[in-house]
Amino acid sequence: MSFDVRYTRTAREDLVRLYRLLLEHDREVAARSLDAIRKSADVLADFPFTCRKADPNNPFVRELVVPFGIAGYVALFEIEDDRTVTILAVRHQREDDFH
Repeated sequence: MSFDVRYTRTAREDLVRLYRLLLEHDREVAARSLDAIRKSADVLADFPFTCRKADPNNPFVRELVVPFGIAGYVALFEIEDDRTVTILAVRHQREDDFH
């Protein structure tokens, strides 16, 4: 079974924000970071249940850890049904929490 992976408006805004932060320092690193997030999100199409639970009371809300450099990113997502995974937010691992 393969899932369709969607992004909410908030998640897309997060990606733009994270890209712009890196773009100020290094264009190539900024592009590689988005590529790493995209490639990791592709895994959700086949294996969303392998990611860690974000809420112990809801097995359908999970976090995808995206390694990048010395830290990385975390994508909060929800398995909506047997065909759809929606990425709700993306943050850098050093940020306090999802907003």
